[in-house]
Amino acid sequence: MAGAPKPTRRTLMALSVGAAGAAATIIAPRGARAANGAEVIFRGGKVLPMPGAAPAQALAIGGGKILAVGSEDEVAGLKSTATKIVDLGGRVLMPGFVDPHNHSVMSAVVLELLTDVGYTTYPTRAKLIEALRAMAARTPAGEWVAASNFDNLLQGGGLTRAELDAVSTDRPIFVWYTNGHDACVNSLALKLAGIAEDVGELPGGGHFGRAPDGKLDGQVFEEAAMFKFLPLMLPKITMAVAGKALESYLRKAASAGNTTLHEPGTLKSEWVAAFAKASPGFACRTSASLMYEDMKGYEPFRALGIGPRATVLPDSLFSLYGVKIVGDGSNQTRTGAQTVAYLGGSAKGQPNFDAAAMKKMVADVKAFGSTVQIHCNGDHTLDLALDAIEAAYGSSTAQGINRIEHSTIMRPDQVARMKALNVQPSFLMNHVRFYGAAYRDQIFGPERTLLTDNAGSCVRAGIPFTLHTDSPCSPVGSLALVETAVTRKCVVDNSVIAPDQAITLDQALRAVTIDAARQIGQGDRIGSLEKGKEADLVLLESDPYAAAPDKLAAIKVSETWVAGQKKYGG
Repeated sequence: MAGAPKPTRRTLMALSVGAAGAAATIIAPRGARAANGAEVIFRGGKVLPMPGAAPAQALAIGGGKILAVGSEDEVAGLKSTATKIVDLGGRVLMPGFVDPHNHSVMSAVVLELLTDVGYTTYPTRAKLIEALRAMAARTPAGEWVAASNFDNLLQGGGLTRAELDAVSTDRPIFVWYTNGHDACVNSLALKLAGIAEDVGELPGGGHFGRAPDGKLDGQVFEEAAMFKFLPLMLPKITMAVAGKALESYLRKAASAGNTTLHEPGTLKSEWVAAFAKASPGFACRTSASLMYEDMKGYEPFRALGIGPRATVLPDSLFSLYGVKIVGDGSNQTRTGAQTVAYLGGSAKGQPNFDAAAMKKMVADVKAFGSTVQIHCNGDHTLDLALDAIEAAYGSSTAQGINRIEHSTIMRPDQVARMKALNVQPSFLMNHVRFYGAAYRDQIFGPERTLLTDNAGSCVRAGIPFTLHTDSPCSPVGSLALVETAVTRKCVVDNSVIAPDQAITLDQALRAVTIDAARQIGQGDRIGSLEKGKEADLVLLESDPYAAAPDKLAAIKVSETWVAGQKKYGG
């Protein structure tokens, strides 16, 4: 569809009144670090400098950097009377995990202010409806029942206005889907938002679902429509609430071994300075790309450099890299744009932009001097994205790695084309983990499901790729991504999805460490344990190389260190 770019999920965060600024008021920056000398030496276990590399025995850090990696004898020379010795006790030390697509600000605020009614909490429709009734019963009449993380594929199909009216007619209800693009509301919510039965498509592409009789069925699609409800539903987000939410979420991410989160498009440019100021006190290193509509927000930082390396803001643990474009919607609700109809019908979804609009936007990003990240859940959208990248960049990576976000459906010819254009995908491997069976049986059919999150094809083609969570669209934590990439197992029915797309443990771990660091312009700083790099480390209770493939997600994170500081663990 041509026209102005649609609003994206970052629009939701406009309600936060500056979440990043809030964080800056409650999180103190770290103090100055020692310039040299071994502050800490890790020894007594296995040190994995990089997936696939020979293990070392010890590692020394100081001044926030890695000083040495090697044998215990080699590292011992850096020990002084002030050096702290960490006995690994047989545990494994490896590079911290990098999630290259994680909406940290959105995750923080959503988790703080909306009640989680997702699949892991309420695995059946009956339990979900029972929980919503209980929420309504304890909510004063007239106040909103606000929930998030509903999973239409795993919790019995899309919700309807009639179902939510049966929960309550005197309390407005808003249930946000886990895919982030859709929601469902009851009749009172429609009334309060002023949505008439004859409402058409809204500017920006928002629209409302209809029942077979033509009446509104309560389903709300895309943010232009959801934004009719959000200002009514969400409380005023104070600086204290937003800061507390962000601090809590980043601690949770660190507890899963994450040392860096890249926020694609949901951090507004006016928040950057405050976010960077607060970042040394965060539990994770943070990074962000700006939306195409917000691209000029890079201008105040242009002197720091824009291009193949991340723009690192001074005295911070925060960086900027790339420009985000959202090309289509979600396959879970059949709004990803495909070349083949979804199972059981003729609908193929619809891209957010036609070919001309996509080419113009990507050309604008190229002219600006940046790299582009394009959200593509459907293979039709991927065709448009690759056409636009080829027209603007050819196969050049001089401005950085051009990236396809999610790449859920990718045909063999598109794999070959990505290789030729030096374009890299980032896979939301939790699609396979949670939706593999539903994709096969409800959404795509067995044959098309063979094309989902096809990391194995990338390995065979020699294309680097990464794995991400897209939190809050799936749970934070890289080890679950690694497990699923290796096993291709759907946890809902334990079936194996597209087994020839399985990859090795080395390849999967690279996709959440060094290759992820490179995709956000920081391969020279993080992602591996090498002398001179940032001391971003994760300490695992057990060795992933000794674990059964289907037990990788269960490996316990013992400690997480960022820039030489322990952010999680005893």
